[in-house]
Amino acid sequence: MAAAMAARRARPVRVLVDMDGVLADFEAGLLRGFRRRFPGEPHVTLEERRGFLAREQYRALRPDLAHGGLHLLQPSAEYRWVENHLGPQFVERIILTRDKTMVLGDLLIDDKDTIRGQEETPSWEHILFTCCHNQHLALCPTRRRLLSWSDNWREIIESKRGARIVDSS
Repeated sequence: MAAAMAARRARPVRVLVDMDGVLADFEAGLLRGFRRRFPGEPHVTLEERRGFLAREQYRALRPDLAHGGLHLLQPSAEYRWVENHLGPQFVERIILTRDKTMVLGDLLIDDKDTIRGQEETPSWEHILFTCCHNQHLALCPTRRRLLSWSDNWREIIESKRGARIVDSS
């Protein structure tokens, strides 16, 4: 009975999910378009990627490929993507920020292996979402990884919910 009351009192687990590389594979689409438009240009396949930006890998192919770079998504495009793929109710939940450490949450699912910002100890636990540029990384035993959305993500959320109920008693 006490456990049921604690479960009712506990607020829901707040899960923060990165968009690019986690919810949407924009990078694969961009690379496919690049290869169609510029079939003779050198490129780093997604399977060969090592690191979030892969700048040094491109520099090794040809020095001028490592310079510049564009942020191709505008916030309006991200809003449209969410509305089209997840529904209008999720548009109201979008948080656009350059510093994820400042956003309050219980879990952050992100493909970037290291998240740095103003807050040294963010409120969330970072769950590494496996993708081309981080699949080779070995995590320390205290960190968790989500291999794909076919993996048991509900178990991760439930484990956090269980930890919060124990903490509140």
